[in-house]
Amino acid sequence: MLEPQSTVADATVDGDAIGSDRRASGMDICDVNGVSLGVDEFGEPDAPLVLCLGAPTMLSWPDALCEQLAAQGRHVVRCDLRDAGASSHGDLESPDYTLRDLAADAAALARAFDERPAHLAGIGISGMIAQVAALDHPDTFSALTLIGTRPVAPGPVDDDLPDHDQATMEPLFSRPLPDWTDVDSAADFMAEGARILGNDADEAREVAARIWQRTQDTDPETHLADQLGMVFSRLDCQPRWRERLPQLKVPTLVVHGRLDPFFPVGNGEAIAREIPGARLLVLENASTAVPAADVPEVVTAMVGL
Repeated sequence: MLEPQSTVADATVDGDAIGSDRRASGMDICDVNGVSLGVDEFGEPDAPLVLCLGAPTMLSWPDALCEQLAAQGRHVVRCDLRDAGASSHGDLESPDYTLRDLAADAAALARAFDERPAHLAGIGISGMIAQVAALDHPDTFSALTLIGTRPVAPGPVDDDLPDHDQATMEPLFSRPLPDWTDVDSAADFMAEGARILGNDADEAREVAARIWQRTQDTDPETHLADQLGMVFSRLDCQPRWRERLPQLKVPTLVVHGRLDPFFPVGNGEAIAREIPGARLLVLENASTAVPAADVPEVVTAMVGL
């Protein structure tokens, strides 16, 4: 059984107390739990909060999705995880924090921006964080959106869950790594990976270049961490949380691409079955990313929570 971890209440943005002089939009730094997290805001600060956890950087959340949520009367905050983007960096080979620490970061960040319970959203690996955060900190969150994720940690999956599609994984992971210190090389590599996965290669190239420009250090390992989130696979993600999913009481939206070869759609179906009252939205022509054409439907579903 997981036990809730403590969080830090006195968070700050750019050294000022939350709420004292916060920008309505633009990138900032928020200090919670003894670490600094890169954050980006859309919409009015007094609107209901939607906290979008990066996977691992905030740019895993499309600008259009954040902008449309803001246009629907939401205050959207997307953030970098630890060891990604503008957030605090440590030992990338041996991180000194756990999945549950990342969940505690999410709870502290939500409380820092709004005293009211927040809508928490996770995509891919951050969908795992979001599940644990909602379980460990039930009073902090009012709704949950899980996009393209699964109910177990990295590593071997449960017998009833579909694993990565090996026909896709072999060409995806057998490619020689790029020169991570060169933006064009890194962007081309990520675009080719998107093509293999069935995502929009041009969009992936643009996002990869933006991630590269935000990377704090010039060394290849830091660029790799920002682009591929390899640090997450080195985290302590125990104990399991899948068996606790029926305890969730918040309205939950599970979004999954029908064509996702990394976390095949059966993972999203399993999450939706195990969280009481969860709605499953399958994007028929999507893979691991939310296509631009599907953004309005996802926004409508999120606002509907």
